[in-house]
Amino acid sequence: MKIQIINGPNLNLLGKREPEIYGSETFEDYFEGLKRRFPQIELYYFQSNVEGELINKIQEVGFDFDAILLNAGGYTHTSVAISDAIAGVTTPVLEVHISNIYKREEFRHKSIISKSCVGMIAGLGLKGYELGVQFFLHSPQL
Repeated sequence: MKIQIINGPNLNLLGKREPEIYGSETFEDYFEGLKRRFPQIELYYFQSNVEGELINKIQEVGFDFDAILLNAGGYTHTSVAISDAIAGVTTPVLEVHISNIYKREEFRHKSIISKSCVGMIAGLGLKGYELGVQFFLHSPQL
């Protein structure tokens, strides 16, 4: 099984950015632990602050990988293009958010990408990525 994790804008600052919301661990450190917890899965990680690069990565892996975990960051609420990219590929995409978007500013309550995703995990910190991997591991029919 091959799973691509894609993180969007500002998530490269995890561990430094607003630790009261996002915690103090870098995603790279978390990702190394995630790979150790799931040695039977090929896990890949990509992060970009650029919308077009996120779309390119979704299209690149969206026909060959078994799953994508996508945290589109602020593009969750603004990018029709990312939503269209998700809808245009055959690989199932699970939307992930570290914070609970419904406990934050009102503009964050609307996800443009949700309609194209198989589901959403929000508000469980970095643990949401692990739960996403478990979901796909135990839902191979997707």
